[in-house]
Amino acid sequence: MPSKLRTPRKKPEQLMTTIHYAADTSGAILSAAEQKKAALRLILDAFTEAELDGIDPDCMAQTALFMALKEFVLVYGEEPMAQFAERLPQRIRQGEFTVQQHS
Repeated sequence: MPSKLRTPRKKPEQLMTTIHYAADTSGAILSAAEQKKAALRLILDAFTEAELDGIDPDCMAQTALFMALKEFVLVYGEEPMAQFAERLPQRIRQGEFTVQQHS
């Protein structure tokens, strides 16, 4: 079944470089770093809550990855995301996504 063509909301050259600014509950504008920190906190909370509800962490990770890729395709388009994904194996092998655990 062929995929439906969508009009991306962003231009390909904006891939992974555009940060939208949001306000916190007090109305203060959050920086890009603050937004990323807040987003990470929300995702970690969701993973913790799902695990407490008995949902397998692998299932959560696969679902989160699917949702992230779906959103990127919606925002940037299929071809720019395919090009981005082509670079993932090298980045994974280089340890970019490996978290060192302190003992």
